[in-house]
Amino acid sequence: MMRLDAVLVALVVASALGVVASQHQARKLFGALEREQTRAHGLEVEWGQLQLEQSTWAAHGRVEKLARERLGLSAPVQGQMVVLEPQS
Repeated sequence: MMRLDAVLVALVVASALGVVASQHQARKLFGALEREQTRAHGLEVEWGQLQLEQSTWAAHGRVEKLARERLGLSAPVQGQMVVLEPQS
C-alpha cells in the first residue's frame, strides 16, 4: 500500500510539473506571437507608405515635368508620330 501511494504521489508531481512546463511554454509562445503580430502590422503600415511614395514618384505629371526639364524632351508634333497596327 505504501509503495502504491509513493507511485501515485510521484505521478501527481510529474503531472503537475508537466502542466507548469506547458503553461510556461504557452506563455512564451503567446508573447512571441504578439511580437510578430506587432511587427507584421508595422510592415503593413510601411508597405502602405511605400505604395503611396511610389505613386507620387510615378505620377504622370511629375514624369512629364522631369522629362521636359532634365532631359529636354518634348511631345512630338503631328508629323513625327507613326501609328502601327498589330498584324493578325
